[in-house]
Amino acid sequence: MTLPSWQDKRLGSMSRGALWLVTVVGEGNAFTKAALREAFPDVAQIDRRLRDLRIHGWRIDTSREDAELKQQEQRFVTRGADVWIPGQSKAPKHKNSLTAMQRTKILQGDNYLCRTCGIAAGEEYGDGVEQAQLNVARRKVLLADGMVERQLITECRRCGAGGSDRDVDQGVVLDMVEALSPVERLTLAGWLAADQRTLSPLDRLWGILRTLPEESRKTVADALDDMDD
Repeated sequence: MTLPSWQDKRLGSMSRGALWLVTVVGEGNAFTKAALREAFPDVAQIDRRLRDLRIHGWRIDTSREDAELKQQEQRFVTRGADVWIPGQSKAPKHKNSLTAMQRTKILQGDNYLCRTCGIAAGEEYGDGVEQAQLNVARRKVLLADGMVERQLITECRRCGAGGSDRDVDQGVVLDMVEALSPVERLTLAGWLAADQRTLSPLDRLWGILRTLPEESRKTVADALDDMDD
């Protein structure tokens, strides 16, 4: 069967991205974000569209899953549903129950940490009343294309019982990322890869300065003024 052209702008951007992976990149091969954006200069959010393919069975690894990849590289591992065919691009509904393997995969992906408060399984809460127990929950996510899906996430029992509204607006988050400077994006990418934020010397210094009495803070402020002169 002849595939449509990935350059056919009558197709949706996710479908065009999928066809580009199949016909240009090829399964098992790596590609860069720069090459992707060069191929789709008319699509502002082509990175997002490729990420959307994952819910349709497409596997696209980043440097987090594949140690051989550089930070700006991804690998097209396996092809999923033919999303360019009408009806195939509809997001699949989630199943109500999880297998033990699925649950373990989510816990591993979240580094066995509650993604709300950061506590690990078996750790004691600050009040010393009980130890944390981790569960896999479903969180409502508004995707950038307007669709809504329930994504799996690790939460401790306390946070899960809190009942607070933790719905995610993916588009808002991605817009905030795009508003960052290139240096800030690089720093953020490092934090995501490590799944933790490493404090810079400036962050540590600010933490110290906030604890100083007013007179000492003024001394530091005056010293900064003198250094700028």
